Amino acid sequence: MRILLVGAGGVGTAIARIAARRSFAELVIADYDLARAQRAAGDTSTAIRLDARDGGAVRAAIEAHGCDVLLNATDPRFVMPLFGAALAARVHYLDMAMSLSMPDAAEPYRRCGVKLGDEQFAAAGDWAGAGLLALVGMGVEPGLSDVFARYAADHLFSRIDEIGVRDGANLVVDGYDFAPTFSIWTTIEECLNPPVIWERDRGWFTTEPFSEPETFTFPAGIGPVECVNVEHEEVLLVPRWVDANRVTFKYGLGAEFIGVLQTLHKLGLDATTPVRAGEVMVSPRDVVAACLPDPATLGDRMRGLTCAGTWVTGTGPDGAPREVYLHHVVDNAWSMAEYGSQAVVWQTAVNPVVALELVDSGAWSGAGVLGPEALPADPFLDLLADYGSPWACEERTPVVRQAFN
Repeated sequence: MRILLVGAGGVGTAIARIAARRSFAELVIADYDLARAQRAAGDTSTAIRLDARDGGAVRAAIEAHGCDVLLNATDPRFVMPLFGAALAARVHYLDMAMSLSMPDAAEPYRRCGVKLGDEQFAAAGDWAGAGLLALVGMGVEPGLSDVFARYAADHLFSRIDEIGVRDGANLVVDGYDFAPTFSIWTTIEECLNPPVIWERDRGWFTTEPFSEPETFTFPAGIGPVECVNVEHEEVLLVPRWVDANRVTFKYGLGAEFIGVLQTLHKLGLDATTPVRAGEVMVSPRDVVAACLPDPATLGDRMRGLTCAGTWVTGTGPDGAPREVYLHHVVDNAWSMAEYGSQAVVWQTAVNPVVALELVDSGAWSGAGVLGPEALPADPFLDLLADYGSPWACEERTPVVRQAFN
């Protein structure tokens, strides 16, 4: 398989390092900054300069290098030009974040406007007609979390009440008062937009940012973390293929992080529309990102673990109430020692590589715009363990919660 990897930031670089240890793929690594692409490529891959906004140039690069698939490792602003270029070039496509949402103008905290992924799903017929696969949301969250949902539905439950993705960590970055471990641009987007919830009787609806706080206990010694509702792709993907009464996503942000995000919003520094600053026009959000350390460079200062997982409640095959938490934990000390990549970006990066190896082998196949839960979970989870990063399923004591019919 010959892969055009667009984006050589932290996740893209980790993808290159992981893929270099597997024999199924050759990478062409593209970035608007050629030097960054060259650093990610090292001696094992080809590096090129490419502007992700230029669909014609992306298509030309696919054709010039004989690529079979476009792997998008950029932030969500560039999803649609890359998605369209892959279809135009007649190659498969994979991303880790979907096309952007737009809140409802009248009632943003009650009903959905344009949802995450709506633009991509609108083109599903074109992809299916071309016999091509667009595998969307195939990182860790979304991605592995969706695979866990599929596995739970296939093997662990006869009836599912709620699928709730829960993300938490005990990571510390020494030497910084505030240093996000993932793209601040993406973090602002998903945390300040109206969170989406899905219920069988209501469909998709929205709520206030940071709503419904709950304390969720994470494994591996991370312990209890307060989690809040955040807009995320799983809520838009899981109900399309998995039968459940309710789907949610909650993120363990912490009070300080939430306070910073709320302050950025109050000051208008989360905006993406350029404003005049002296003689130049700049996006406030891009300025915030430029003022913060690059998450890819924080690994040597980070310590602790990050946990991504899917919490599922319902009825087990034996007819008894059941509650499980399927999860994947990465220790920053391990990922830095083994790959030179910090834990959050490595945990994101491993999953698209696993997915593409399954596509290459034929274990995963399909046409159209598909989420990870549309494909069988077992081959993915088996291969993930082969990459040296096993997953686990923790049984929990079921408790009585609100019923959703």
